[in-house]
Amino acid sequence: MTKGLLLVISAPSGAGKSTLCLALAENRPEVWVSISCTTRPPRPGEENGRDYNFLSPEEFEKRLKAGEFIETARVHDYMYGTLKKPVDDALAAGKDVALNIDTQGARSVKAHFPDCVRTFILPPSWPVLEERLRKRAQDGPDVIAKRLANARGEIGHLAEYDYVVVNDRLQDALDDLLSILRAEKRRFPRLKEELKYLSFL
Repeated sequence: MTKGLLLVISAPSGAGKSTLCLALAENRPEVWVSISCTTRPPRPGEENGRDYNFLSPEEFEKRLKAGEFIETARVHDYMYGTLKKPVDDALAAGKDVALNIDTQGARSVKAHFPDCVRTFILPPSWPVLEERLRKRAQDGPDVIAKRLANARGEIGHLAEYDYVVVNDRLQDALDDLLSILRAEKRRFPRLKEELKYLSFL
């Protein structure tokens, strides 16, 4: 069985990476979208176990000390992390895994999984990013200003990524992600075991 591909997706808050990850999973049921853990409270409409695993700071710290996370990061004053076992199990079962994580987490994942594929999602412009954050009506002006300031720092890590997708129209951005996934799965190093099984090698 060919091991699954690990696709790391990062973006500044408001660029639409969560929506894109959900669209990717809906379009490709064989893609498993990892659910991150966080200590931040749920936003309106978010569900535990669907959008995030919402943990208390104490529970998060306990799991961190137990070595259960691939990566952790502090973002906007809250802790986020990806549990290692579900990702390992999915990849071993041949599933492709999408990780929706920030730039700090992406660097940690690269250290654990050198063959992961990293894609950065950009908004079409700064004004559009600000407009999206304000339209969500979930954060006050101070939080929005902080998210915009953090976005500049996150975009400064673009050169660390393999691909960049501009999310102007959702369908176009999804098509780009699907193209990246298809192309990466046809790379020769990823197909060696399958080709041996088929007696081509």
